[in-house]
Amino acid sequence: MKKYKCHICGYEYDPEKGDPDGGIQPDTAFEDIPDDWQCPVCGIGKDEFMPMN
Repeated sequence: MKKYKCHICGYEYDPEKGDPDGGIQPDTAFEDIPDDWQCPVCGIGKDEFMPMN
């Protein structure tokens, strides 16, 4: 599973860790996160994240 990065604040979404405080369980692929999820650091929408290489 790919990691994704917020292009505003640099937060990295790691699917192995998920976002437990945001209700996203570990081992959740970025594609499977609800569309209304927001960056836990800056609040930007999921559509503003970029895949990491």
